[in-house]
This record gives sequence, C-alpha cells and structure tokens, in this order.
Amino acid sequence: MLDLLLTQNSVFIIGPVAKLLGFIMQGIFWVLDKIGIPNIGLAIIIFTIVIYLALLPLTIKQQKFSKMSAIMNPEITAIQNKYKGKNDQDSMMKMQEETKAVYAKYGVSPSGSCLQLLIQMPILFALYRVIYAIPAYVPQVKAAYTALVSKLIYLEGSPEFMQSLSSAKYFTKQFSNKNFTYETAEGITYISNTFIDVLNRATNADWVALRNRFSILGAEITNTMNTLNHYNNFLGLNIAFSPLETIKTQWASSDKNWWIIIAAILVPVLSAATQWINLKLTPQANNNAQNGNDQNNAMMSSMKMMNSMMPLMSAFFCFTLPIGMGLYWIAGSVIRSIQQIAINKYIDSMNLDDIIKKNSEKYAEKLKKKGVLTEGLNKKINAATNKNSGTVKDAIQKTEAEKKEDIKKATEYLQKTDKKSKDGQGSMSIADKANLLKNYNDNKNGKK
Repeated sequence: MLDLLLTQNSVFIIGPVAKLLGFIMQGIFWVLDKIGIPNIGLAIIIFTIVIYLALLPLTIKQQKFSKMSAIMNPEITAIQNKYKGKNDQDSMMKMQEETKAVYAKYGVSPSGSCLQLLIQMPILFALYRVIYAIPAYVPQVKAAYTALVSKLIYLEGSPEFMQSLSSAKYFTKQFSNKNFTYETAEGITYISNTFIDVLNRATNADWVALRNRFSILGAEITNTMNTLNHYNNFLGLNIAFSPLETIKTQWASSDKNWWIIIAAILVPVLSAATQWINLKLTPQANNNAQNGNDQNNAMMSSMKMMNSMMPLMSAFFCFTLPIGMGLYWIAGSVIRSIQQIAINKYIDSMNLDDIIKKNSEKYAEKLKKKGVLTEGLNKKINAATNKNSGTVKDAIQKTEAEKKEDIKKATEYLQKTDKKSKDGQGSMSIADKANLLKNYNDNKNGKK
C-alpha cells in the first residue's frame, strides 16, 4: 500500500473521492497564496475543518445512535437474559421481535450507524490520502519541484541515485514499473512524478546527499528547498519531516533550537492527548457484566482495550510520520471533540419521552400497515410506552438507586445472619457468605 501513497489514488471509490477533495485542498491553498500566506500547515487545518463540518449531519446521526445505545442497553440486556438458554425457534423469534421493538422505540436501526460509517470511511481515507500526497493534488506545491526534476531526470545516474535514497523504499513498485522509460512523453511524465514522489518524502539527509551528488544543480536544489521550507514552515517546524528526524537534526546541530525540539515532542503528545479526550467525550454503551451475556461483555472489553491503545498508537505513528500528518490528527481530534460537546448538549436537551412516544406510534403504524399489528398488540405497545413516564434519566437514576438499596439490604442480611461473628466465634467463611447472598437473591426473586 505504501508504494502507491504519493501518486494520485485510483482505488475504487477512494480515488474519485480523493480527487474531489484534492480540488478543495487546491482551492484553499490558492486562496492562502493569493492573500500572501501559502502555508501547507494552515491549509491542512482549514481543509480538515471544512471536511468535518461537511460530515456533521452524518456525525450527529452516528453519535445519536451511540447515545441512545447507552440508554437502551439495559432493556436489550433484559431481553437477552429473558431468553437466555432458550434456543428453540419460537423463543428466538420472540427475542428478535422484542429487540426490534426496543430499537424502534428509541428511533435507531439495529444495524447501528453502519450506513453513516460506510459513507464516512471512504471520505476519511481519501482525506488522509490528499494530506499525505499534497503535491499530487495541489499544482502550486508540485510546481515547486518542477524546475529541479525537469533537469534531474536527464542527468546520468539519477534514477539509480533516487532509488538509493531512504525515501525511495516506499516507491519500489514505481521504479520497477514498465512505464519507467524515457521513450515516450507518458514515460517522461511518469519518471518526473516518481522523482517528485521520492523528494516529497525525502529526509534532510536525502536533500544533503542530492546536493552533494548533483552539485551542478545547486541553484535549482537551493531554490526548491527554500520554496518548500516556506510552504512547510508551521510555527518553526518543517511539517514535511517527522518529529523524530527534527529532533535528531536539532540535537546534532551545534546551534540547537530548543523550541523546535520541544515543539516536535509536543506533536505526538498532543495527538495522543486530543484523541484520548475525544474518546472520553464519545458516548459509550453501558457494560453490565452482571446482566449482559458473555459475548457482549467480551466485545465491550475488547473495545475498551482498543480505545485505551489508540491514543498510544497515535503517538507512536505520529513520532515517525511527517509532522503534517500529526497536525491533521490533532486538528481532526480537536474538531471532533468540539462537535461531540455540541452534539452531547443537543441530544441531552431533547425530550426523550416525546421521542420514545413518537417512535412507538410510528412503529405501531408501520406494523399495522404490514397487517402484523392487532388491537391487543397495539394496546401492549401503548402500555409499554406509557410505562416510561418521566424522563429516561429518571429511570436510569431510579435503577441506580435500586442497586444501592439492594447492596444495603444484602449487607444488612449478612450482618444479621452472621451469628458466629456476633457470638464471638469468629467471622463466617467467604463460601458461607456467598451461599447466604445466593439465598438472599433467590428469596428476593421469588425462587425456591
């Protein structure tokens, strides 16, 4: 995959979407150039804001599902427990119908936010693609390489030298391609684009090696580097280089710039921190280990572990990738966090009881049109809806209060039954206490 990163993408769906996003990035950079600040870092931030604002309607639907899932999860769990161990077809169909009714009551689809994700994923992949290959999509940036590359490709030994650079490892397929030939105009264009691909990923050491090997192009190399440094400078950092490379370069310099070293370290740190904050703001479904089934519990545990690892992975990758990618991740996380706060406030302000009533009526009408709903079933749905009097928050708070009351009663039950402790004969064993708690729960639930 890395072999194709910096040429225009032609993958199904992602390629055309990347081309469309490339036009947007090109327009942003053009405007910045016209007002006198042709800065790639600033263009990346504005570009990220524009795309995430365009995706806001899909994000709201996705987060609404997450929020509703967190609220309705106890009801889904109760249904699963009700039919636990019942594998006959009739029970499975009833469980499916009751689960479907709960989803309909809260106005979400059992498929969750899959549709929103299916729409968003190609856009986000293409967004990443454009930022990672700006010269392929922004002619002004590509033009910075043209004067140098147009002469470099004809110098003896230049293809072999370009393949020896550290950045060439990402483009082995491009160098081995049969189109890598000087015999046609298309071949010349292909060679030029390949050289630009390599130079776009070149490290500071690669540029020094290029200057030493082809000193005859010293003026063109200097002009290209100056233009690129002007485009890539963001708060003193060259966003074309990785934080690791930036730190190494500064550390080896006799005149260290500590601000650049600190700023380079902050990029992966901020990337991880902003992503962690964003994950904390995102609604999570309740993980009820007591009532949920083992499959759900295992899934929730895996998601929790993945969410914990993602910020650390982000910091690791950000440390070795160009700072421009880190800037994109930070900007994206900050924008998503701001959106999430606004979405949370919007969803919390909604009258969930009205929504539940409206969705229940809509579901009943849908069943009625299909000829499934009878008068008796209609009364049951209405009764179930009316049963949700007060807000859903009140119901959740009531459930928490009942849990605390159960714990209190169970503790009192243990203390009253622990006769050995009262008579000074020592405390009961853990096994005895476990059996007493089991008897308490059986008596409370009416089991014999």
